[in-house]
Amino acid sequence: MMKNILTLLFSMFLLLANYQVFASETSVPKLRTSSYQTNLLQGISESFNLEEDAADVSLKKAVDLEPDNPIGYAMEAMLHLFAYDMCFTLEQRQKEKEKIFHYSEEAIARGEKRIAGFPKDTQASLAVALAKIAKVYWAVKEKHYFVMAQETSNIWHYLEAAKSVDPGNHDIDFLMGLLHYHIDHYAGVTGFLSSLLITEGNRQKGLQELQIAAQQGYLLRDIAQVELAAVYLNYEKQPSKALPIILQLQRKFPNNYSFYFMHCVALLELRRLEEAEAIAAQIETNIRLGTPPYMPQLQPRYYQLLGRIHFNRGEYGRAESYFHKAIQDKSFYNMRTTARSLLYLGMIHEIRQERKYAEDYYRRVLKTEGADGAAQIEARQYLKTPYRVNENSR
Repeated sequence: MMKNILTLLFSMFLLLANYQVFASETSVPKLRTSSYQTNLLQGISESFNLEEDAADVSLKKAVDLEPDNPIGYAMEAMLHLFAYDMCFTLEQRQKEKEKIFHYSEEAIARGEKRIAGFPKDTQASLAVALAKIAKVYWAVKEKHYFVMAQETSNIWHYLEAAKSVDPGNHDIDFLMGLLHYHIDHYAGVTGFLSSLLITEGNRQKGLQELQIAAQQGYLLRDIAQVELAAVYLNYEKQPSKALPIILQLQRKFPNNYSFYFMHCVALLELRRLEEAEAIAAQIETNIRLGTPPYMPQLQPRYYQLLGRIHFNRGEYGRAESYFHKAIQDKSFYNMRTTARSLLYLGMIHEIRQERKYAEDYYRRVLKTEGADGAAQIEARQYLKTPYRVNENSR
């Protein structure tokens, strides 16, 4: 989240130039300039459209314009977190990790300095919270629980402080909703520490906050929509609600292949198989031709998509062969695809009334490092209650 796609995917806080950020605290200095805002907004848009280098340039321009403003540094941390989650080499991943930590530390230092002088500076509070979230997300992925404990101690405090000063800021609802919703799903040590150090999970409240942010947020509206679409698709099992959001994002960010994969999955869940096959065919063409930003490393993800298409058609033998192709790639970046493919292989054995084999696959899902949360939740469910075709949409 996002272990899911986006799980993947956090963004930054910024307000309109004429928006009153600080309520009655009129003595707080306003650092934002028109050029600063323009570069921040441009960087976010470029990041969503998978233009990482251009996004980095835009965000660096913003930082150069206002070097004491913590928001620019927090945004850079989030940009590199996004790149960390999507890179295809361990060397690049290490570089992105170093940048996450550098910009997070810069944002936290500047943010806490401003808060010390101006306690009601909601911009600084959000910058610190976002920077800490970037480090926590990495710590959860890498299972560095000590780092997680260090960075989570005050996240909720900063968000509550910002919300109390500016209750009409619905971008804050996104961050609160993200935490409320997903902490409710965390299991084991991660769930315990998250509830203890951040806030109690609350699925329904989190969903409502994400809905508000997706409708009424300003800067974070797009990322809130991405998260809400992923939640509807993977957790809530409501593809009819996810699809219109995905289509809107696809039109706005045509280079982002993730929205095409999401579009295809939503159509599959709605049983619109011919439309799904058409999108899958276009994805395959783009991978084969190397149409930027498509690349060969996406091939396992495409195999999994074909497996799901044949699974929905009831062609379990063909589906099985594609899922096995998907899990042959043992690369770290393929772990989400691997986990979801293992889940479907377990479901296929369940359909064949081979419960023991099915359970083995579900356990493999739970042991897969980097698996998406939704796949692991379903694996736990099927270990308790066997999968049945007539109880689930294929």
